[in-house]
Amino acid sequence: MNIRERELYPLKFAPLLKQTLWGGDRIAQFKHLADAAPCVGESWEVSAVEGSVSVVANGPHAGTTLTEMIERYGAALVGSENYGRFGSRFPLLVKFIDAHQDLSIQVHPTNELALARHNACGKNEMWYVVAADEGAKLTTGFKQRISPEEYERRVANGSFAEVLHTCTVEAGDLFYVPAGRVHGIGAGVFVVEIQQTSDLTYRIFDYNRRDAQGRPRQLHTAEAQAAICYDDVQEDFRTAYVATPNEPVELIATPHFTTSLYDMTEPITCDYADLDAFVLLVCVKGGCTLTTDDQHRLSLTEGETVMLPALTKELTIVPEAGGVKLLETFTGG
Repeated sequence: MNIRERELYPLKFAPLLKQTLWGGDRIAQFKHLADAAPCVGESWEVSAVEGSVSVVANGPHAGTTLTEMIERYGAALVGSENYGRFGSRFPLLVKFIDAHQDLSIQVHPTNELALARHNACGKNEMWYVVAADEGAKLTTGFKQRISPEEYERRVANGSFAEVLHTCTVEAGDLFYVPAGRVHGIGAGVFVVEIQQTSDLTYRIFDYNRRDAQGRPRQLHTAEAQAAICYDDVQEDFRTAYVATPNEPVELIATPHFTTSLYDMTEPITCDYADLDAFVLLVCVKGGCTLTTDDQHRLSLTEGETVMLPALTKELTIVPEAGGVKLLETFTGG
């Protein structure tokens, strides 16, 4: 480790709060934000999306953007493979989403389609349900296979929702939402969303809502037609896993990100010696103390996210008395 690399430490970022037509007050309560604006639908925890780049909130690097940190520290921060593939563009976007009302029915393009249309990357994502009101639902995929022509007819006559798969959800449910899967988060659902760094969304239906100026929200039904996977039919779109106390449980492993769950009441030491990648830890319940192998120590509480530099070789997690629940995610490695 050279002198510059010794300047690295676990990074927290200032949340980027996004007011939306469908947002509520759950994020402010969850993150203990006393002065948050009303109708916050999303809190972007770690982001490199243009115009919404995260800023370091702790330690000597406070006030530095995530992009500037990668430009300064390169592979030591994000890992050799990630730095070679993405340069100073961080590959993941992590959000809390509070659906006080139904979100739009939408779909995201694949990498190939996004590159051809927008010269950007596509959007594969996952949802971990932090909380859900009784009876709250998510929409994912289809109940039956349809054709692009049937899609066009149903959008025109208002019957598209009839072929979509919906399910009631509860805390702890997990969904992988690949590009091409039609989806929508229902009212009363609060999730962590982990996704590729992309803000590309094709809205298909938005409940005839209007924006703050009274204008109908823009739809992208024609663009969506080529993006949809029409044979995306399953009986249950949840991703099954078995929660195991005090052991890491891998939830999702894709080329875009790998995510695990830590549900802890006892200390755990994580070995990252063979992982050449950053690690993000998202606290979804309780709190803990983190200590790295180079003796950086900090607390992590419910609603917070921390980024461990790629040069971190070992991390000890000590939960608070009530325990802690963390999502661990990284790209590459």
